[in-house]
Amino acid sequence: MSRLGIDVGGTKVALRLERSGAAAGARPQQTVFAWPREGGVAADMEALAAGIAALRRPPGDPVTAVGVALPAALAPDGSVLGWPNRPSWQGLDIGGKLAAWLPGADVRVADDGDLAALAEARAAGCRDLVHFGVGTGIGGGVILDGVMRPGTARGSCEVGHVIVDHREGALCDCGRRGCVQSLASGRAALRHAARILGREVEFTELRQAWTAREAWAAEVVMTGVAALSAAAMSLAELVHPDVITVGGGFATSLPGYVEEVTHHFMTLHRPTGPTPCLRPAAQGALSSLDGAVLLARGVGLTDRAPQPN
Repeated sequence: MSRLGIDVGGTKVALRLERSGAAAGARPQQTVFAWPREGGVAADMEALAAGIAALRRPPGDPVTAVGVALPAALAPDGSVLGWPNRPSWQGLDIGGKLAAWLPGADVRVADDGDLAALAEARAAGCRDLVHFGVGTGIGGGVILDGVMRPGTARGSCEVGHVIVDHREGALCDCGRRGCVQSLASGRAALRHAARILGREVEFTELRQAWTAREAWAAEVVMTGVAALSAAAMSLAELVHPDVITVGGGFATSLPGYVEEVTHHFMTLHRPTGPTPCLRPAAQGALSSLDGAVLLARGVGLTDRAPQPN
């Protein structure tokens, strides 16, 4: 018997197949493929089916459970309400597709940020954790008592849309002002840099200027640091996690970024308030895929404590 984890991204998909029973000691099989450039949802589903079939070649034990990490707004039944990166997926019942391809498999679909948080909690051996993934946007999630909150049937925990400045804040892609994503994401940082310099700015230039501590880059990055720290402290006040992790491509590519967030976070601490440990994410780019495999195992859906690897 096998379990399958699927991390669905805007441009590519990562798959991991782990075996149980007699083959449990075998090394998990893993692959990555890019979405087709054209053809919409039909072409995407054809590519996904081919990717799964290739990973299982030669055909072996049946797949008994599937966990899917998806960066899209999901309905309670797991169908896609909307996904800006792939608009043709609106209304797609990806769980139903997978169940049809893998008869008998228990298929679960959850937000990729929630699953990244689940993977970080397991890596930390921690039951109460908040995770921020700072990339092009901001994702993440909340794990309380070892369980994803608010839960797969009740929507994802949109930490990127915690409001930190609704009066003066930048316009978020969601249409609202002041979300932490509108101030601290990679996309927001490059927009801020373009406003300062009067031209388009690539991430490489921002990173080099930040490393050299040029004034304009410091203003851009520290604006995001302040917003992210405020969101982190707000969540700490609400849910009292033991650990807050910060990861994602943008955060991990800027030297000293998490240290700056930690410093600013501590300046917001009140004497009798919560004191979680804020630190870099441990799982890096694999957190959502790791979380998808955990979801296939059923971890994070019940009051089962994450265990260290």
